[in-house]
Amino acid sequence: MGRNRRNQEPLTAYDIAKKRVEEKKKFYRHLSSYVVMSAFFYMINYLSSPGQWWFYWPMLGWGVGLAFHYVNIFGIPGLIEEMSPEWEEKQIQAELRRLEKRGMDISKPAPKEEKPLELKELEKRKKESWDDNELV
Repeated sequence: MGRNRRNQEPLTAYDIAKKRVEEKKKFYRHLSSYVVMSAFFYMINYLSSPGQWWFYWPMLGWGVGLAFHYVNIFGIPGLIEEMSPEWEEKQIQAELRRLEKRGMDISKPAPKEEKPLELKELEKRKKESWDDNELV
């Protein structure tokens, strides 16, 4: 779970759900303003220069922004499941079963022992290049 930024208390499921609903509400407001402004630009275009259609250019740019807003809130349809940790674990298990059928050893390798790093250069830098008597 996440944490509340103001007081660093853990967020409850209710808090997370409420935040998601607020984000969805913002998206629907954005969508409704897009629809209203599309009609507004269409009417301006129709009344001022009916032979030259330009209203779709600002709506195209705004539509791209709206599409990004949608993906940010709802995700890409059909891809949400594929990006979850559960999906990834299922895929790993399926690959392990496939490799086991081929006769491969699927036991997890033992973790490698890490050797401590030698930081001789850092030790050289630690040495002070001044004499304490020189300080005021």
